Amino acid sequence: MNQKYFFWSELIGAAVIYGIATLLHFVYPLSGGALSILFGSVNESVWEHVKIFAAGYTAWAILELLWNKAPFKKFLVAKVFALYLLSLMMIVFYYLYTLILGKNAVWIDILSSLLFVCLAQVFSYRLTVTEKDTKRYFHEAAMLLMLYFLMFFSFTIFPPKMPLFRDPVSGGYGILPK
Repeated sequence: MNQKYFFWSELIGAAVIYGIATLLHFVYPLSGGALSILFGSVNESVWEHVKIFAAGYTAWAILELLWNKAPFKKFLVAKVFALYLLSLMMIVFYYLYTLILGKNAVWIDILSSLLFVCLAQVFSYRLTVTEKDTKRYFHEAAMLLMLYFLMFFSFTIFPPKMPLFRDPVSGGYGILPK
């Protein structure tokens, strides 16, 4: 694996991931098909916004794996931990800044999500190229990835009645009428 090329693919990937997430934000209202429900944002909840970035992150990771020839086990460990980091940063920061400001600001959401995607990509890069034996966490990472996507799909269809899943516009949860 060429580390310099891999580094640039991670940075370029941040823009691609952001672009994919932006498209996925609008795919459900435009199409309404089953795939748009699973991967697109079905409402304006924090969870649905995390979901579209996770989908973009995963799509880019698959493409990266195909052309970077990264060591599979280290790559998967790095991407899974970075995916959890990305999701956690987005959720924690949103609730922290809205607690402080008393409301949300779209421009903060946009800039912070871009920053967090970049940070997740850098974290993933560093974990993939490290000399440390991260591949020993492969089985745990694979299980965490399965858990993430189980939550990913089920919480859109069967969302818990928690603020993370509540649409602030309609007050509803999960799939809302278009």
